[in-house]
Amino acid sequence: MASERILLGITGSAAAFKGVALASLLRKRGLHVDGVLTEAGTRFVTATQLACVTGRPVYTSLFTSQPDDPVPHIALTEDLALMIVAPATADFMARAAWGLADDLLSAAYLACEAPVVMAPSMNSRMWRNPATVDNVLRLKDRGVTMAGPVTGGLACGTEGPGRLMEPEGIMDICLEVLGGGA
Repeated sequence: MASERILLGITGSAAAFKGVALASLLRKRGLHVDGVLTEAGTRFVTATQLACVTGRPVYTSLFTSQPDDPVPHIALTEDLALMIVAPATADFMARAAWGLADDLLSAAYLACEAPVVMAPSMNSRMWRNPATVDNVLRLKDRGVTMAGPVTGGLACGTEGPGRLMEPEGIMDICLEVLGGGA
């Protein structure tokens, strides 16, 4: 398991810092972590922060000026052991559930043939919304493993379901999916 490649996507959530912490935990386990930040994700954490933790380049755009890597969403999903999206916003999960691929992370999700773990993070009302409930069921039916969310304090100041799991809990689920146990 130590040399397996992981693709970690971080979306635009106040809990994005936990995605960086998750990357650190995975790297300490000896896994190779490639990072993708959505445009909204870059408003909460920087590519530099994630690159410092992973020791690898971080990708933020579907379009690249690198002539040797014209289709990064395909290259990032080659020989992949696991794709993780943490945090996974309601927006990202909706686009994934319906096959929309207008950014690097959603295009990588569609190109990914490896197992996928999503760790939802959003306000309780958004989590309970029938559209989100349907999207989560659709993703689960397609084999996506959901890591959470849990109940707790939310960025808006309320308490309830929708809080991103702690990085250690997400990592344990990812290791189970990889077959390495917690």
